[in-house]
This record gives sequence, C-alpha cells and structure tokens, in this order.
Amino acid sequence: MNSKTVTAPASKSVSHRMVIGAALAAGTSTLTNVLESDDLTRTVEIMKTCGADIVRQGAGRYSVRGVAGTPRGGSTEPASCYVHESGTTCRLLTAVVACGLGTFRIHGVPRMHERPIGELVTALRMAGADVRYEQHEGFPPLIVEALGLSGGMVTIGLDESSQYLSGLLLAAPQARSMTITVGGAKVVSWPYVGLTLQAMEDFGLRFSVETKDDEGWHKTDWRTVKDIVPGRVRFVVPPGMYRAGDYTVEGDWSSSSYFLAAGAAGQVPVTVRGLRRDSLQGDRAMLDILRRMGAGVAWDGDAVTVSPAPLKGIAVDMGHCPDLVPTVAAVAAFASGDTTISNVGHLRIKECDRLASPAAELARAGVQCEVRDDGLVVHGAGRENIRIAPGTVFSTYADHRMAMSMAVLEMAGQPVTVDDPACVGKSFPAFWEQWKKVSPCV
Repeated sequence: MNSKTVTAPASKSVSHRMVIGAALAAGTSTLTNVLESDDLTRTVEIMKTCGADIVRQGAGRYSVRGVAGTPRGGSTEPASCYVHESGTTCRLLTAVVACGLGTFRIHGVPRMHERPIGELVTALRMAGADVRYEQHEGFPPLIVEALGLSGGMVTIGLDESSQYLSGLLLAAPQARSMTITVGGAKVVSWPYVGLTLQAMEDFGLRFSVETKDDEGWHKTDWRTVKDIVPGRVRFVVPPGMYRAGDYTVEGDWSSSSYFLAAGAAGQVPVTVRGLRRDSLQGDRAMLDILRRMGAGVAWDGDAVTVSPAPLKGIAVDMGHCPDLVPTVAAVAAFASGDTTISNVGHLRIKECDRLASPAAELARAGVQCEVRDDGLVVHGAGRENIRIAPGTVFSTYADHRMAMSMAVLEMAGQPVTVDDPACVGKSFPAFWEQWKKVSPCV
C-alpha cells in the first residue's frame, strides 16, 4: 500500500532555545531551519528589543549577533516584551531578561494574563531578581527591574510547567553561580528540560546534574535522568558564556503527531520525513502510543511510516508529553474500547482547557468523553460511528493544537471545518497546506 508523505516542520521548542542561546552569545551565530511561526516571532522580536541583532537571511535562516550575556532593558521606560499568547516565550524570557540590565515589561494577550507564573517569579526572587506583578499576584503582566542575578540556592516546583526550570537554566550561566533544586509535588513535561540542557551543551556551557539517594548527592549523566522525584534532583550551573557558532534545528515531533495520527486512524499509511529517531523531544512518545493502540510503525533513515490497523483503547500516563493529549484523544475516537489519559491535570492552564475542550468537540462527532481531575477518558466509537453533521463547525478555542487535532477526524471520511483555522500560525503556519497531502477529504 503506497503511503502519503510529508516533511516535518522545524521544532518549535528547539527553535526557541536556539534563538535565545544565539542572542545571549558573544559573537555572531548562524541558525538554520528555524521554525517561522507566531510564537517564534515573539521570541525573536523580544531578543531584538533586548539588544540582539537578528537578521533573516532566507527561509528559516538567521544571522544573530548576541548581547554577550546581558539583555538590555529600558532606562526610563520598561522595554516592552510582548509575548502575545506564547507561554514558552513568556516563561523562558521572563527568566532570561532578569539576568540583564534595565527594566522590562512582560505582557501578552488577556489569556496569557490568566496563565500562572508565580512559581517562576518566586524562584527568580530567590536568585536576586526584582520582579513585581502589575495586576494580579501570580500572573503576568510583570515588571522586571534587572541588575543581573546573584544566583545562589534556588528551589522551583514543576507541578504546572517544566518551562519554569528551563527559563532558570537558560539564565543561570549569567549569574555568579546557581544551584537549582527541583521541588514541588510532581514533575510534568520533563523531556523539555532535556532539550534545554542539550541546547546549553551545544552552546558550550558547563553544568552538572546531581541526584540524591540515602548517601547524599551524586553527579549523574543528565541523559539518564528519567524518573524525577522532587527534592532529589538539582542542577549546578557555574558562570559561563554562550558560544557563537552555526546551529541547525531538528524536525518537530509535536507538529508531526497529527500526520502520524492520520496514518494510524486513516486507511492509508503516512510517512513523515525529517525526524530524529534519537530525539530528546518528549512528543516522540507518539509512536509508542500509536504502536500500543495497534498501529504499524516502521523507520527508514530519518523517515517514519505509521500504518493503519484496528485500534484499541489503552491507558496512558501523558505527564511527560501533555501537548499530545488532544491528538491522542482524536485517535482514541477511532479505537474500540476506552482510552484513559492520566497525569495531565495541568492542561487546564494551557491556551485553553485542553481537557474540557477536546471532550466538548469530540462530542460533536458522536464521541463521548469523561473529564477527570487529572485527565480524560475517551470512549472509542470506531471509524464507522464517527458522525459529523453537515454544517458542524468545531471550536478551536483559539488554540493551535485543538485546530490541528480536530483535523484528524477527517480520517473518518468527512470534512472538518474549524472556526479559526488561522490559529495554527502559532506553531505551524503551513499546517493546512500540508494536511491536504494526507486528508481523504480533499
């Protein structure tokens, strides 16, 4: 059976980290295969506001002259750091500007001002930052009066987002020295921390990861740290400078997940090219999830093919890959039996409530779901029972991942219409054009 083929777009998560690293470096870097999306535009523009010289040289290719470790803020008025609706930009750059000099204002769209950031602000204050809330305690907008970070001992909880830690890690080399201990009750989205550590290593920075047992703290290879117990993992980051150089961004597993899902739920195999089999991206877990549900998975170099098969419901902890939840929920609609998704209660504070929203939209296609405190149960209907009434318009809730995951329902052979198709510009502007290559409804 011939497969349909698409190429993975550049990784959004890695692109953010490469732009930030190059912008903090001393000297000029060349970045290639950078994702060009709304979120990345915000990160690029803020780093330019902070003094970096960033010039687009072609599609996904940028020349970046960095600020040598010191983002520059305003002296009389705060430098405007408008994050729009990019949570990654907001959390990473709140920490990064705190290591600079001057005044910065972190602000975005109204929904961004409803997404918590208190855990990060508390940690930054431990590190010597002067951060104040402009409106509501624990939420943006923020004013950062930066005089550099003193560093020292810092504890941060990752119950809501691993981006808090990633931001601190990216800023830490500009402090005099910083030791960051993971606190809180649990850890979500841990693989994204690995992407941050990989970027720091790529940019020539030194750090050590230590784990604790009954005998005390021990240095540990960070690539082997998988199961994180709060209070038993810490990061020691000495002063350092990001190294300018030439860097290339790998393909994105998150954006590829919709096409991999199409291969599993549809009737024709789908091949996605340009992915790293050994990637540290947490959303690489999509292959394991689809395989457990019954789909066929085969690699050929940097291309992976997912083939359709009778799908069955599974129970899956998605705490390390929460961005996949709307996509997995859509695939689960095609399965027989229940799919139980757990350990993702923090999805309520994303661009929308990513538990209630998929449940509501799947119901429009005749698929019943139960929203639980920490997840979602999808009662698989099977392809033949997915029904989309003429005139149905699915709500995206202005959330790019909702829009793209609802497209997966087209594998039942009925076209999907969403209320805000342009919202995919946040992470994957070319999505609908690429989707035509796999949709049976074109």
